[in-house]
Amino acid sequence: MEEMIDIDSVSVKFGPSGNSKSFYMQGYKSSIDAPKWLYNMGLNAYEYPLTRGVNIGEKTARAIGKEANRWGMTVSVHAPYYINLASPDRDIQQNSKKHIRQSMKVAKWIGANRVVFHPGSCGERDRKTSIETILRVLDELMNGIIDLDYNDIILCPETAGKQKQIGTLEEIVGICKTFDSFIPTIDFAHLHARDMGAIKDKDDYRYILDYMIDELGRERIVNFHAHFSRIEYTNAGELRHRTLSDEQYGPEFEPLAELLIEYDLEPIIICESREQMAEDACRFKKTYIEKLSLFEKASL
Repeated sequence: MEEMIDIDSVSVKFGPSGNSKSFYMQGYKSSIDAPKWLYNMGLNAYEYPLTRGVNIGEKTARAIGKEANRWGMTVSVHAPYYINLASPDRDIQQNSKKHIRQSMKVAKWIGANRVVFHPGSCGERDRKTSIETILRVLDELMNGIIDLDYNDIILCPETAGKQKQIGTLEEIVGICKTFDSFIPTIDFAHLHARDMGAIKDKDDYRYILDYMIDELGRERIVNFHAHFSRIEYTNAGELRHRTLSDEQYGPEFEPLAELLIEYDLEPIIICESREQMAEDACRFKKTYIEKLSLFEKASL
């Protein structure tokens, strides 16, 4: 069991995507119990996955939101994986917009103000045409929700782990530049995997942070959304997420923690470690606190 960490001791928020295997092994069956369980571990963020489909009812979503508010959880929602705004098929475009709208509705019920989504895959089309399609369909989406009560919900396009997917750092930041209300979700594991081990040291993380700040401005990036885990990859990119115990895989969290402190950034960091996302989120938070303590001592 990880050492208890004071949830009020840091401004960066840490938590899991979904529920760890241990959550269910301890007898819990509903995500309604997750906020208190995470609070008792010292965590303060929770990403509710709609990745396999928007299949949660309003009553359950509101119950999760009530518990999240009670236990101080900052909640986000991850929209379905099968969204593809880049598709040339108009039906797929329309369905993808519907899935995002449904995810925003769940976010409203659950008290989340961020909806994470993957823009889509280019397939056999060139990347430029695919991105143009994504921007057009997103513009339709945003115009279509003007009259809905979603003004407080931020869409957060995510970097992708497979090379055929739209989701390089530059592509995601470019989408966010087009829509002023968007905030990027930087999945560091995905960036590491899509370029076959690209994040090797502190300078690689520094490039990512500097690029976001230069392109979008510090104010918009201070509280950016992040996913983190170790990851296994092939020549095509992402294969599967791994745990901190799988030390043969990268990327490493420590250099990022140091830079978040150096840059005074306060992101929400969601851990996607395989089956032990909450436990590894605790380890990330512990590492961050240790780095913060060293930084503060060095500043005296």
